[in-house]
Amino acid sequence: MADAAPQDAYAGASELLRALSAPLRLALIGELGDGPRCVHELVDALQVPQPLVSQHLRVLRSARLVRAERRGREIAYSLADAHVGHIVADAVSHAAEIR
Repeated sequence: MADAAPQDAYAGASELLRALSAPLRLALIGELGDGPRCVHELVDALQVPQPLVSQHLRVLRSARLVRAERRGREIAYSLADAHVGHIVADAVSHAAEIR
């Protein structure tokens, strides 16, 4: 019988990739790789509507890929783990190479 630990790791990796499966979520991770950002900064950088950014940030937060910190009236979002930024950067770089 196969060891359960590798299966758990595959399941966790699958959840990670599922959370990253939308192009806008990849772009958000890319932006947050440069440091914490508020929603309005992400909206300006990505040129997408605020409700859409908030919806995708909610998915990333529930997957524990992004964390939120209140700064007065605003909330700053940042990567929960630098590895996620590297995964996205590598995937984007690889996709550009194979075109």
